[in-house]
Amino acid sequence: QGNMAFTGKYEFEGDENYDAFVTKIGLPSDKIEMGRNCKIVTEVVQNGNDFTWTQHLPGGHTTTNTFTIGKEADMETMGGRNFKATVKMEDGKIVAEFPNYRHTAEICGGKLVEISTSSGVVYKRTSKRIG
Repeated sequence: QGNMAFTGKYEFEGDENYDAFVTKIGLPSDKIEMGRNCKIVTEVVQNGNDFTWTQHLPGGHTTTNTFTIGKEADMETMGGRNFKATVKMEDGKIVAEFPNYRHTAEICGGKLVEISTSSGVVYKRTSKRIG
């Protein structure tokens, strides 16, 4: 594992609490529909503390966030808003404070497990490694 723990390609496998979460953070209904059971492929390239985190959505839409652990970076939310955040590493998890939710990501049993929390609503997304 070590430094390269996150590098890989992951395909959406399942999620919990999607509707409650995206409603809580105020995503428009068309985006909510688009994202429901969406086979998102997440591609992560990790080089030490530098990350490139790309999400490929069906229909060719791609979101890429590039960041360094401990340094402020320009990021884009699920809803396409841009903001600045400092991504941290806590106990092997990547932690980012988005404007209206907290997001963590970790590798657990070869899967990418992402958890977003907003005002007590917890959204969990699991993706299996495909590359």
